[in-house]
Amino acid sequence: MRNGAASDRAILGRSAAFASIATAMLLVGLKLWAVWQTDSMALLGSLADSALDLVASLATLTGVIIAARPADRTHRFGHGKAEALAAIFQVMLIAVSATGIAMRSGQALIGGERVAAAQEGIVVSVIAILATFALLAYQRFVIARTRSVAIHADHVHYQSDLLLNLAVIVALVLDRYVGVAGADPLFGLAIAAWLLWGAWRAGAEAIDHLMDREWPEDKRRRFVAVAARHPELSRLHDLRTRTSGGIDFVQFHVDLPGDYTVEKAHDIIERVEQDLHAEFPDAEVLIHIDPEGHVDDPANTLVEEDQFKKLGETAMNPDTNGKPE
Repeated sequence: MRNGAASDRAILGRSAAFASIATAMLLVGLKLWAVWQTDSMALLGSLADSALDLVASLATLTGVIIAARPADRTHRFGHGKAEALAAIFQVMLIAVSATGIAMRSGQALIGGERVAAAQEGIVVSVIAILATFALLAYQRFVIARTRSVAIHADHVHYQSDLLLNLAVIVALVLDRYVGVAGADPLFGLAIAAWLLWGAWRAGAEAIDHLMDREWPEDKRRRFVAVAARHPELSRLHDLRTRTSGGIDFVQFHVDLPGDYTVEKAHDIIERVEQDLHAEFPDAEVLIHIDPEGHVDDPANTLVEEDQFKKLGETAMNPDTNGKPE
């Protein structure tokens, strides 16, 4: 069942990557023609962005394909981090693109360059906005079902494209029809700054995956609440969580009576894992059993407090938002 879900996620991820590649190829061709017709710096920045979209989308496709591979002898936790690496590659391309656009726009501003035409650039930008809207809608559909960090990074970038293409239209109108000197290169500089900000945002989640950042506190509390349905368990502690691609990894310790047989303890843990997988189907869960009364090494600074106790305190003090007062 879970392998089938992983296969479905892989198919959706690949389809979103192919849609992104097709959109980027269309826009690169249209904007290349429009830049040749208009000499617009803002449109040149938009062309460079679309060209990098194409390269980044190819990287996304590669990352999604690799991440979909099942675990093997040399990668026993799977290949999910390939998506984060693809996202980081996208961020690097965006940063390089933004720097180049800023330098060229600065030269145009200092030299007092003006656009040669505007109508072609406006028409192409409108087409780009419509195509981007369609792609974003499909990416949202895929992200909701796959949680792909690579597709999410691509999605963030294409969100910025909407404003970027709108900025191109405004720049062309101001420069060509209103006669505002320097409008086009100034918009080019603004687009470069926006791309850098988008790169920073897109890279944050990928870095979290590569650095094995803990789940958000509300998700951790939901996980503990499911485990708390089993009264046989006590003192759930040392909870550690991370995400790699579309797979979550969780490990924790629980206390069970020391006189339980191995078989009885195993049966209890099996039921706990079944409930956890029902609520968190993409999670790989590892549970360590401690005998009641066991005291962890005080030198281990990563050992956490009893999560069951913490969950109860949160229920009584909801204003703490899951954090100790």
